[in-house]
Amino acid sequence: MKELHETAPRAERAFYVGVKDQDIRGPEAESLVGELESLGDTLGLECVGSVTVPLREKNAAYLFGSGKVEELVAAAKAADADSIIFDRPLSPVQQRNWEKASGLSVYDRAELIIKIFASRAHTKEASLQVEVARLKYFLPRLSHSSEELGRQRGGRYGTKGSGEQKLELDRRTISERIELLEDELQEIRKTRAVQRRRRERISVPRAAIVGYTNAGKSSILNAVTQAEVLAEDKLFATLDPTTRRLQTRAGVVLVTDTVGFVRNLPHGLVEAFKATLEEAAEADLLVHVLDAADPESETHFETTRRVLTEVGADTSKTVIVYNKVDKVEERSAVEFLARRHPDAVFCSAKTGEGLDELKEAINAALRADDHELRLRIPQADYAVVSLLYREASVLSEEHEDDAVLVSCRVPERLRSRVAPYLVDESDVH
Repeated sequence: MKELHETAPRAERAFYVGVKDQDIRGPEAESLVGELESLGDTLGLECVGSVTVPLREKNAAYLFGSGKVEELVAAAKAADADSIIFDRPLSPVQQRNWEKASGLSVYDRAELIIKIFASRAHTKEASLQVEVARLKYFLPRLSHSSEELGRQRGGRYGTKGSGEQKLELDRRTISERIELLEDELQEIRKTRAVQRRRRERISVPRAAIVGYTNAGKSSILNAVTQAEVLAEDKLFATLDPTTRRLQTRAGVVLVTDTVGFVRNLPHGLVEAFKATLEEAAEADLLVHVLDAADPESETHFETTRRVLTEVGADTSKTVIVYNKVDKVEERSAVEFLARRHPDAVFCSAKTGEGLDELKEAINAALRADDHELRLRIPQADYAVVSLLYREASVLSEEHEDDAVLVSCRVPERLRSRVAPYLVDESDVH
């Protein structure tokens, strides 16, 4: 009888290493390594162990001292790990030294996130953005071993050998590839800018749903707009912005779902995904979604605001939304969150609780800066009156022989459009 063998590929077995020092204390370090495990789970890795290591003095060769290196390598091998993943960034030299010392794959949080983004990039835009980030990350890590360079002969005495020439050729090829990809992304940004200008011409207000990864942003978009955007209980389910129409009591709002944020997001990814994040930067309103059941929600809130500020988004006009209230068992926990953010909306995309309040909050926030005006619109321009009913708040309408007198509250984006019909500039409130 033939012996049966497992033919399915085994999931990569990962051993995670967190670091605590004077900047990152124990509780935060534990939280970060737990998040690192969740990132690995998103990529399909199997966690075979994790440890948080105190760091008193950085070692240029390994980050840690030789004794701790031996201890961690032994722990990873005892767990039958295929890889060691660090929450702290590793320099190219440190990464190579760890791989030589352990014989395992070794990488850090930045590379893990890039791998996740690469696995979830399905559109051309997302793929371009991920490849730019990946190439920028790996360019300084591109190296041939000294043994390989020594074996590759070529060139005269005092000149570079063929191995070194190959390395420089690879670097130049990658640099040229990055430049080409960034040119393509620039074209995408131009296309998005054209699309935004078209939307501005029709004067439809725009809101961007932002927040930490897995807070439920896509679920919120689906719930309030009856869209069918992919919503998974995994980190970084959304990489590409998706825009849908939301009908509020006072008119239509274009709502865009955006990529989620995470602590210590690699700078290269922030740069690469600026084409996507510009949707948030150009929005009239941010809808900041937090996970009400996550004890780290306030840390996630600050992380998201930091990245949004970096890409030039105006965080002053924000509706804060606590999603997943159906998962919060203690009423006191909700009351605590309400004290932290008194104007926040509490809802559940799953049960529908609070969604009407969320729509009203979005509408109210977009109308908060509306200006009350009195306009005299000729009958020949009655299309402007129709526009006001769609995009503004009409308080009264009176008819004269050849014109319509309208009192209304007008959003800032319509001011220039209706300026020729102002009865008296002093009517602006």
